[in-house]
Amino acid sequence: MATTVQIPATKAAKGIPMTSTRKTALVAGVCYLVTFVSIPTLALYGPVKTHRDWILSSGGHTGILVGGFLEVIVALAGIGTAITLYPVVKRQNEGAALGFVAARVLEAVMIFTGVVSLLSLVTLRQDLGAAAGANAAALVTTGAAHVAIYNWTFLLSQSLMPGINALLLGSLLYRSRLVPRIIPLVGLIGAPFLICTVIATLFGGMKLGSPELAAVPVGAWELSLGVWLVVKGFRPSPITAAIDAASTPPACQDVAV
Repeated sequence: MATTVQIPATKAAKGIPMTSTRKTALVAGVCYLVTFVSIPTLALYGPVKTHRDWILSSGGHTGILVGGFLEVIVALAGIGTAITLYPVVKRQNEGAALGFVAARVLEAVMIFTGVVSLLSLVTLRQDLGAAAGANAAALVTTGAAHVAIYNWTFLLSQSLMPGINALLLGSLLYRSRLVPRIIPLVGLIGAPFLICTVIATLFGGMKLGSPELAAVPVGAWELSLGVWLVVKGFRPSPITAAIDAASTPPACQDVAV
C-alpha cells in the first residue's frame, strides 16, 4: 500500500534563500558599480593626451597600461549589465531589451577600439620613440592620430552610447516599476541632453571633450541604479513574481513509500 509523506524542502535550509530575481539584481548592480572604475583614466591618460610629443619622450607608461586595463573591465562590465538584466526586462518589452543588449555590445567594441589606439602608442614609443634617426615629425603626427582616434571613440562609446542605453533601459524600468521611478527618470531626462551635446560636438558646435559635464545626469542615473540594485533589488511586481515562481522549487515533495 502506497502512502504519501510530505517532506518540507526548506527544512534543511538555515535561512531564507535569495530569490532568483534578487540574485539577478545583485549581479547587475555590481556590474553597474564596476563600470565606474575607469574614472581614474581621466588623470592616467593626461600625459599622452596633452603632450603631442609624448611618443618621443622617455619615462614610464604604466598609467596608460593601467588605464587600458580599467577600460577593458568597464567594457566587459557593461555587457554584463545587459546580459544579466535581459531575462527580466524582456518581459516588459523584448525589442527594447534586445536593443539594450546590442547597444551595450556596440559600446564595448568602441571602448576596445579606443584602448587599442592608446596601447599601440605605447608600443611605438618603446620601439621607435628613442630609436636613432627616427623621423620625429612623423612619430608626433602618428601619436596625434592615435590620440584623436581615442577621443572620438570615447565620444561615441562613453558619451553617446550611455545616453542611448539610458533611454532604452530607463524606459523599461520606468514602465515596469522594478525600481523607484525617480531613478530611471533621471536617466530619461539626462539622456536627450547628453545625446544633443554629442551631436553638437560631432558637427563642430562644441569642442571635443565638452560632453563630460553633460554626462553627469546619466552618470548619476547609472550610479543610483547600481546602488539600489545591490542594496534593495527589484521592487515586487508581476514580472518578478512570475520569474521567482518559475525558478522556486515546490515547498514540499511527495515521496511514495
